[in-house]
Amino acid sequence: MTALPPTAGATPVAPLIEVRDLAKSFDVSSPWLGRVLAREPRRFIRAVDGVSFDIERGQTLALVGESGCGKSTMARLLVGLHQPDAGSIRFDGVDLPQTLNSPRAGALRRRLQMIFQDPYASLNPRWTVADIVGEPLLEHGLISHRSELVERVVALLSSVGLSANDAGKLPHQFSGGQRQRISIARALATNPEFLVCDEPTSALDVSVQAQVLNLMGDLQRRHRLTFVFISHNLAVVRHVSDRVGVMYLGRIVELAERNTLFARPVHPYTRMLLDAIPDLAMSGRVRQPVSGDVPNPMHLPSGCGFHPRCPHANERCRIERPILQTFEGATVACHAVAEGRL
Repeated sequence: MTALPPTAGATPVAPLIEVRDLAKSFDVSSPWLGRVLAREPRRFIRAVDGVSFDIERGQTLALVGESGCGKSTMARLLVGLHQPDAGSIRFDGVDLPQTLNSPRAGALRRRLQMIFQDPYASLNPRWTVADIVGEPLLEHGLISHRSELVERVVALLSSVGLSANDAGKLPHQFSGGQRQRISIARALATNPEFLVCDEPTSALDVSVQAQVLNLMGDLQRRHRLTFVFISHNLAVVRHVSDRVGVMYLGRIVELAERNTLFARPVHPYTRMLLDAIPDLAMSGRVRQPVSGDVPNPMHLPSGCGFHPRCPHANERCRIERPILQTFEGATVACHAVAEGRL
């Protein structure tokens, strides 16, 4: 899923997606009466905490990190399934949350779609494939006659490697990989420009993962799609991404070009994640496996959220939150890097 190279001498264009200081919290308080009787305050989990990035047209940004770091919440914010508490998301120059709450929402929604993680849960088990793939066409008024609907559905199924005979079947008649192809066909129905993929291959066997990833790469090159690819599988990320953002406790701690990040990881957390990958070359290099547990998101550490697990942490790390700065071609939030302690 590598993006097409820009035309030589072309005028730089604005990013398709611009995210600035995005934040989202969820209320996880006990019911009101229980809080009153126990004299407990309301409790919130800050799932996304001040995230910023850009995505160029036709590129793939991968977001990686351990479970609970805010990747899926970020995905839902980008397609309007959650409303941000603070910050902004601009899609092709327009305010995304504001536009999705206006009469212009339909036209914008056609341009962005989402592929969900579990192909067994994201498809209605009582609908045929034709109903599932055809729903966006009907919802957005993109077809006018039933014959046109059948023709469009068959074309979409063909584009993801399925046949016209599959249109009348139910989801339970397909394998996991085939179900994910149906999900991709549904996402492509409105001819979107931007796809958010929330771990689209994590529920699939390794051999099927490769088929789905190759399919998505072909579709990206054919339609010049822009992707956000959410994953915890670094091997997959290395294959599909142009840039990689590493998230920890709702924040981006490192953002870099794919080759730069995998060749020269800068942040200690990124290094730990990459050191957890099996070393097939048996190079004998010193490795620092991921250690410790992710802190309770309801009781976040002060300062740098990674400092309880970081071998390079000092007093400044415990009291002061680092900001993103550029080092060696990467954007990194780390006091140890800024002070040259690594």
